[in-house]
Amino acid sequence: MTLWSGTLMVMVYRQLKRFIRARSRVVGSIVNPLIWLGLFGIGWSSFFRGRLLPGLPNGASYLGFLAPGVVIMSTFIGGFIAGITVIWDKEFGFLKELLVAPASRAAGIVGRAIGDALSATLQGAIVLVGAIFLVSGLNPLGAPLALLAAFLTSLVFTGLGILVALKISSMEGFHLLVSLIMMPVMFLSDIFYPLGPLPSWMKAIAMMNPLTYAVDLARAGLAGAGEISPEISLVALIMISIVLLAADAKVFEKTTIS
Repeated sequence: MTLWSGTLMVMVYRQLKRFIRARSRVVGSIVNPLIWLGLFGIGWSSFFRGRLLPGLPNGASYLGFLAPGVVIMSTFIGGFIAGITVIWDKEFGFLKELLVAPASRAAGIVGRAIGDALSATLQGAIVLVGAIFLVSGLNPLGAPLALLAAFLTSLVFTGLGILVALKISSMEGFHLLVSLIMMPVMFLSDIFYPLGPLPSWMKAIAMMNPLTYAVDLARAGLAGAGEISPEISLVALIMISIVLLAADAKVFEKTTIS
């Protein structure tokens, strides 16, 4: 094993172990999406019962439409807020140890991102199991595609969260920026409603949102249909994740100890 791969694997293991030990974070990250699915989904399903739902795949119920989006939302939130651990490591000195260690900085930050992405994917997997049991009409055979979408989603937004955290030294500033970004990203995607009936300007913004491609890829697996080709969604997510991880590595290479 080379020094680069060894550093990467150590950081992946550290982030996974750190996540498992944070029980409150694990519970909160699982319960919150299930609340969205239960209260929001069942409430709106009751409202739309018997009504025409334009744009929903294969005439699916609203709850069946929402469930893949909630799975992806859980990994999106888990991946994005993982950047907060970078702020913690700045405060407690671990980041300085990583900077002065005789190891690749790029491998360290990429390994950290992959570890956090796997942690967020684990959250999504638990939510996915719950959704399959709670929501009728979801295809369990589409779970691998949904989990792939969840992993790529978490990798994209973990990369973005780390990039933001490397530029911000304040915990409060990170929370404020994440809060400002998170809600528009969720509502300018197709988590809660299909793209077809949206105004043209809103649809154009949604098509530039990585979350749209992730939700559509998961929906293609679980609900049997999506509005975007799965191949296009897959390529888009892979390319965006590579760009963000490369940006993380470049910024971290230039980071200095203050």
